[in-house]
Amino acid sequence: MAAYLIRRLWQMIPTLAGVILLVFFLFKYFGGDPAEVLAGMNATQEQVKAIRQTLGLDEPIWVQLWIFVKQVATFDWGKSWATNEAVSNLFATRLPASLTVMIPILVLDAMLALPIAMWVAYRRGSLTDRMIMVTTTVALSISFLVYVIVGQYVFGFQLGWFPVQGWSDSLWTNLSTYVALPVMLTVFVGIAPQTRLYRSFFLDELGQDYVRTARAKGMTEGVVLFRHVMRNALIPIITNIGMQLPGIFVGSFLIETFFSIPGLGREVLLAVNRSDFPVIQATTIYLAVLTMVINLLTDVAYKLADPRVVLK
Repeated sequence: MAAYLIRRLWQMIPTLAGVILLVFFLFKYFGGDPAEVLAGMNATQEQVKAIRQTLGLDEPIWVQLWIFVKQVATFDWGKSWATNEAVSNLFATRLPASLTVMIPILVLDAMLALPIAMWVAYRRGSLTDRMIMVTTTVALSISFLVYVIVGQYVFGFQLGWFPVQGWSDSLWTNLSTYVALPVMLTVFVGIAPQTRLYRSFFLDELGQDYVRTARAKGMTEGVVLFRHVMRNALIPIITNIGMQLPGIFVGSFLIETFFSIPGLGREVLLAVNRSDFPVIQATTIYLAVLTMVINLLTDVAYKLADPRVVLK
């Protein structure tokens, strides 16, 4: 296991190098002139030139690339162009709010989708199975924006159960008050495709010979489902959850904007609107690193879920 982890970490280096080069050259040649963005429309050529010298944009391309690599390695991206706040401090102060939204979504999505999918797979062809499949199909056909608008109107303005915006310094207050509605809506939307997908995984396993053998030996349905079927279906389920994590992080950008949550996602969208390059570049690099780490953890989880898996 240790040799595999070292090898995988070593393999991440060229991938990360490729991402760094791609981000650098995209922003260098397609992102506009940072000096002109900072200076504004009414700036003189002397002001633009001074800003370019301050940012090091008048240096040779390889010098600028080396500066960018050092920023990645030292986590020092300087200050935001829009707010003059250190980018590192921006991440440290905004990330907890994003995690407060993301973690409940991920946990509830898995905890609800798995038992529902197993139940409907076990009762395949029944009225309950058909009703749940129809419900999930309808849920998939509606835009998430519709859920947000209807949810805010019904639960926020009409019933008054949840506020549609706000934030506090208390984790419990945020979880029970400000995050409850966006998490509920997101889970309701996300559970539909997961239920359909996990149901197909369980159906594949229920049709295997080892299930008939286990039943012939007199094992109860609970033992068959949870000890055998669930365990053998975990590999594709773990893969799907691993693929979800970056998507949930990106999806939280919209949630934070709709519900005015002061998280990293809303800050990134504001940075895009303001052409705040340091924030956008840092987010892009960190998201790539997060994806690589999640892929590694997913492979390790395969081994923990099924000892027969050999990591090479």
